[in-house]
Formats: sequence, structure tokens, C-alpha cells
Amino acid sequence: MSSTSTGGAAPPDTSDTSGDGTIVDKVLAPAATPGTTRPSGGRTITEKILARAGGLDDVRAGQNHPFRPDHMVAYDFPGYTDLMFKQMHDDFGITEVDDPERYLVFIDHMLSNGDGREQEVHDVTRRWGDFYGIEVHEGRGIGHQVAAELGYALPGKFLIHFDGHISGLGAFGALGWGVRRDLLEAWVSGQIFLDVPASTRFHLTGTFAPGVDNRDLVHEIIARVGADGCAHQVMEFTGPGAEAMSIGRRQGLCGMAMFTGAVSAIFAPDDLALDYARRVARTEFEPLYSDPDAVYAATHAIDLDELRPRVVLPGSARAANTLGVDEAAGTPITKAFIGSCASGRIEDIRAAAEVLRGRRVAPGVQLNVVPTSQVIHRQAEEEGLLDVLRDAGADIAISSCDFCFGYAKPLQDGENCISTGVLNISGRMGSTGADIYMGSAYTVAASAVAGHIADPREVVA
Repeated sequence: MSSTSTGGAAPPDTSDTSGDGTIVDKVLAPAATPGTTRPSGGRTITEKILARAGGLDDVRAGQNHPFRPDHMVAYDFPGYTDLMFKQMHDDFGITEVDDPERYLVFIDHMLSNGDGREQEVHDVTRRWGDFYGIEVHEGRGIGHQVAAELGYALPGKFLIHFDGHISGLGAFGALGWGVRRDLLEAWVSGQIFLDVPASTRFHLTGTFAPGVDNRDLVHEIIARVGADGCAHQVMEFTGPGAEAMSIGRRQGLCGMAMFTGAVSAIFAPDDLALDYARRVARTEFEPLYSDPDAVYAATHAIDLDELRPRVVLPGSARAANTLGVDEAAGTPITKAFIGSCASGRIEDIRAAAEVLRGRRVAPGVQLNVVPTSQVIHRQAEEEGLLDVLRDAGADIAISSCDFCFGYAKPLQDGENCISTGVLNISGRMGSTGADIYMGSAYTVAASAVAGHIADPREVVA
């Protein structure tokens, strides 16, 4: 497997804080908009990945080119893949594909009821896979995680999906881009025309304090830059704080990029990411890196030592809805959920076990825990973490997306849920008469014990 470094060292440190430790933003050269001339300078990791995918020597933010994704990814879901399957065959007359390995299809939704409706949806996907010779990955966990475990999320690779949470693969130095229904363009033609995005750099220093993690960081970023602060950009994470972050934490952070308006997020592939990639890689890969003089739309410096636990109020993850946990503390809850493509990894389960060890979930509260994949489920079992959670009164479910989108154990009118899911819009997890608050696994576990939203720092040393 090739793993030759390209592009030189990381960009220079531009982080800064005020004398009292307040986090300060530094804005650099503005990004070019489509149709304008980009300032001279080095290339970002995103520009390099897209140049390779387009067979081009160079691309710059604002340009439009056709790109050939290394993989087109999807999960089966009514109204999405079933329609694309039909269009691909009936409307475009495609009866075979040149490279079945480029197509990644997962069955990770609608797995909880085992009824005829579920089977009908999945049978369509299975038949489609059989017809084209494409492997369908069923029941192995959430596809955004399983794609990495199967060796597809490799440094320098370009992957697209209709679901924006594919951005989580940026943890490995890959570019995962959610393109909605335009995925059909790539399925049919093998390539997709895209505007090259600018990048905004988030330079991280310090380390997470006890009871604080990547979910608190992403909601801090949203509170700061706003729900469109990185619109049609890629969030690039650099600095010693980024390098100290585990792969799972990086995945969770990158997977929430869309809530700043970004199309993706990415880390430079360091030794941690490269070691993982070498263990699972199915093909050769070449890691790419931003040039030291790469041009960014903006750079924000964030000291992780300064972060506190955050809670997102019901309605959306927009900036105005994000509060410090102390500002929401005391709000009663009836349900708690730890899981999703963003927050069901081994780090999240360890965090929950740290809070729940020797404690019990409060009467009247149901805590559901869903590991993100079967691999993570087995690891949590082997580490004894799931026994800790069961002893505390938590219910452990098989890996799927079903809790996050309200298919399994949907919320009822009048319920309050604290969740590590990816969305808290009205009706997301069941009734439109229920309220969803979001926080980290630490915050969810602490709240489940207290019976109301609680600060995890009070129980985590």
C-alpha cells in the first residue's frame, strides 16, 4: 500500500488568545466565489483531493469541474435509493456497471420491527445489488462507520453520499461529501460536476477537560460562526488539539459539519489515521496535505481547555439554540439516547460508563444506548462497558439509525429527550409534541441519572 506524503508540512500556527484566555478568531484572506479569480498561494488538502479525483494538475476554490469519486455511497431508504435504482435501470438503460467496487450500499435503517414493510424496502436493495454485482452491507452497523471499518475511508480518497454525515470520513484524511439527489449523476455517469469549495481552518490547541468532548466542540463552533458560517466550504481541523484527538472523536466532529453549512470536514492524515488506514486498506492510497501557504476563507483559533459542556435546545442546531449546560440544567427528561453516526463510538460508550458506574438511571427515565457498529458493540462488550450500562438500567440495542430518526421507540407527546443524535427538529424522533435536547454522551448519561439535564462535570473527576 502506498502512503507517500504529498504537500509538505501543516500550515503555520495562527492561534491566538486574549490576555484573559478568551478565544479569539483570526480571519485570513476571503474565499473566492464561483466565477472569480482565486488569490495565489498553496492548495488545501481538499483542493488536492479534488484535483486528483478530476485528473487535473490543479484546482482552485470557485472552479467547476467533473470529478470521479472513488466511491459512491448510499443506504437504502424509501423515496431515495429505490427511486434511484429504478431511474438507473429504466430511465438510463444501465444494465451493468464498470466497477462494482465503487458502489457502497448499506442496510442500516428500518431494522427494528422485522415486518413486511421493512423487508420489502430491503429486498429492493438486495435485488439491485445482485443484478449489478454490487455488495450490499447489511446489519453491520451505521454505514458512515462501517465504510471506515471495511477500508474504504482512506487518506486522499473522495467519496460521495446523499447523506451529509458522510463528512465523518474526513477523520481519516478522506473527503466525504453529501450531494443529495445528485448522487444519481455519479451512479449513472461515473462522475459528478461540483464547485470546488473553499476551506475554513479551525486551529485547535489544548485538550478536552473531564466531561467535555467533540460534541461540545462542534456546538461551540456553531454558536460562534453560525449555522451558515462555513456555507459551501470544508472545515479543516489542525493544530495540537486536533492531533491529540482520537479517531472516534474526529469522526464525530467531522460528521456534524453540515450544521455550519459546510459540505464536509477533514483532518490531515497523521500517524494515528495512517496506522488505521494501513490495517484496513483494500486498495493503495496516497495521503495528501495542505500546503503551508494554503489560502483559507478564514481561520478560527480554539483552545479546547476553555470549552464547557453544551446543550442544544429543541428546534435545530442553529447558533441561537446552543447554550452552556448550566443554562439548561434542571429541565426534566423522560428519555435519553446515546448513539448515532456522530456519537455512538467506543469513546462515547466509555464516557457513559464513566458517568454511570455505580449509579442508576433515574426512575421515569429510559436510557437507550446504540453502538455505531457491530465492531464497536463487541469491543464495548469485551471491555465490560455494556455491563456497566445494563447495571445502571440502560437498554442496549443493535446498531442502526432507527433511534436517531424516530423509528425505534419513538417519542410520545409531551416527552423530553436528551440525545446524542444528529438532529433535534420537531418530529425527528417521533411525535411533533415531544422536545429533543442534544448534548454529549457525558451530558446525556449525567442527565439520565439526575432525571433532568445535568452538568456532567459534577460527576466526572
